[in-house]
Amino acid sequence: MGIKWLLLLIIGICAGGLVITLLILYVSRRKESGSTYAASNVISIQGKKNRGWGTFLLQAYQTGMKVPVLSAYILQVQKRISYRYAKDEPALRRVTMTVVLIIMGGYGSISVALFFLQPGLTFIILAILCAVVLNNLVLDMCLSRMEKKLLVQMLDLFADVRHRYHQHGMVEEALYEASEAGAGEAAEQVRLIYEALTSPDPNEALERYYEVAPNRFLKGFAGVSYMVMEFGDQDKQQGSIYLQGLGNLTQEIHLEILRRDRLDYLLQGLNVIALAPILFTGPIERWARVSFPTMDEFYRSKLGFITKISIYVIIIVAYLLLQRLQQYDETRYRSGQKQSTLDRFLYKRIFLRRMAMLFAPKPGTTAYNQTIRLMRESNTELKYEWLAIRRLMLFASCLVLSIGLILLLHQVERNHILHDPIRDDRMFGVMSETDLKVAIEKTALDGAVMTYVEMKQGATYEHISNALLQLAPVRLDHDAQTAAIQRITDKLKAYNNQYMRWWEAVLALFMGIGGYYLPIWLMLFQRKMRSLDMRHEIYQFQTVISILREMDRMSVEEIVEWLNRFAVIFKRPLQKCLLHFEHGPEQALEQLKEEVGLPEFQRLIDKLQLALGKISIREAFDDLESMMAFYFEQRKQDYSKIIDIKAGWGRTIGFAPMYALIFLYLVIPLVGMSFMQMNMYYEQIQKL
Repeated sequence: MGIKWLLLLIIGICAGGLVITLLILYVSRRKESGSTYAASNVISIQGKKNRGWGTFLLQAYQTGMKVPVLSAYILQVQKRISYRYAKDEPALRRVTMTVVLIIMGGYGSISVALFFLQPGLTFIILAILCAVVLNNLVLDMCLSRMEKKLLVQMLDLFADVRHRYHQHGMVEEALYEASEAGAGEAAEQVRLIYEALTSPDPNEALERYYEVAPNRFLKGFAGVSYMVMEFGDQDKQQGSIYLQGLGNLTQEIHLEILRRDRLDYLLQGLNVIALAPILFTGPIERWARVSFPTMDEFYRSKLGFITKISIYVIIIVAYLLLQRLQQYDETRYRSGQKQSTLDRFLYKRIFLRRMAMLFAPKPGTTAYNQTIRLMRESNTELKYEWLAIRRLMLFASCLVLSIGLILLLHQVERNHILHDPIRDDRMFGVMSETDLKVAIEKTALDGAVMTYVEMKQGATYEHISNALLQLAPVRLDHDAQTAAIQRITDKLKAYNNQYMRWWEAVLALFMGIGGYYLPIWLMLFQRKMRSLDMRHEIYQFQTVISILREMDRMSVEEIVEWLNRFAVIFKRPLQKCLLHFEHGPEQALEQLKEEVGLPEFQRLIDKLQLALGKISIREAFDDLESMMAFYFEQRKQDYSKIIDIKAGWGRTIGFAPMYALIFLYLVIPLVGMSFMQMNMYYEQIQKL
């Protein structure tokens, strides 16, 4: 009873958070709808309300930071969105608390539904699962909405910068006036770029801004603005280089917004459809047990337990895959990720390190070279030894979990044999209260006798008969005693057969091997996903080179330095190239080509090799405009294909949990149990 009231208290707190969240959202929508046509006095009143809600959010943040567990969660949410508000701590706190209240409110409403639909231990497990899922879902949705809003603001701001650059012909003046006249996060980002460009050391300030830039478009905009300020704008026949760079960025933003809109439209609602079966497993099970009494035996059996776990696994996997399909990896990629403290801790254990290296491919072998190349191409921020330790730990974890699950299933079957009421095979429908009472008494007697004979499968007829004479509350007649002895013998045999078989051990071993190769499979998947990221960066390199090639006294080394400033995926290979450039430019560029196997990047390096002395940089990149136009059209087609593929997979994955719940948990077991019962009835009819 105490646990029940504790759960009700938690649900009440979450429900209160839901009410507060709905009020905040209501006021926010009123603010947005009224901002376009309100008069000046209404705007002043609305501003007071906004300040009031902002004060409330800041006070909620301060209060939440005093609660130990809640403070850790608030800091985690704040860390996820901190790069969006690099120099605006109050706004960061307000947004953080808004997201936290939305998550708490949504979790409260779902917890109320789960508590009434699936009470007991299942509620606790599903509540924890829903907390993790809802946290990631709301955070991803909020971040995606912020990114899309920023992209739309950037279009207006870039148009304003273009207009003011036409007026003044100076980059710094255009940036300053556009940031002062604009509003929103885009204007704040342009203000940060202006401060970096006008600082005493623009190079260092820009490097700091690159680390916190929300997307690659602002990063490119900052770099193009600095290059024009540093080297001056060169008027070409097509017009200003700076305005041409702004046009390329605007074209890229339009493509990105259209891609996001179409992908969101095709995949909208699939997350809810994939997670909805969590709420209906309990009601469907109760309905099936009441409507079809034979299903009770299935749900209590080991097979029913496996089916329920499988449905939960399908729901989790479907949700994770949908989240992966809806992500925009090319805009969220960051290099130089911090390593896990767990990896460092395990690496210091000498025994684990030696054991892991014993199974890992040895240096000089083909497998070792393939693994190193895969790590480099997938940009894995791991040492080879750390990867080996991680693979060994995953093998051990999957093996232990598989064995534990198998043993748990056998224990579930033992409990089913010992404690489930004995059902008469000739009985139709639901047992009456009298029959149920008799069945429970028989089950208790069987359990007592089995305990008396110490669960031995080889217990003799006389041994079991003597136990029945001593433990039975009333003396049984000959037929009842014979039936009881046969029933107990069958139970003892079934009970003692619940042990791990050789094929189950082999299955657990294969699960461990799957865990061992899981990091390799993830790196293969990551390498495939990064191909699109690489094309984005190549296109950005081409935009930079299109500006630099028009500058006087520009060298190949300076171009490589500028590419290194803009690089994310190719940053490490470019840094190595710069380190070796003084010892031989030709060899350094050749090594760069060998390290990066992307054909588009290799063609770019070929042109830089030609520009080392044979021809000028302008002549080497004379076909750059046509290449950029081709790559842009190619990426538009790739986007269309990828979106169609994602939409097809999304529909299949999104509805898979619902199909699994209906067919695996209801239809197929019902048909199977019906056939088994019909076969049993047919055999009984033949014996008449």
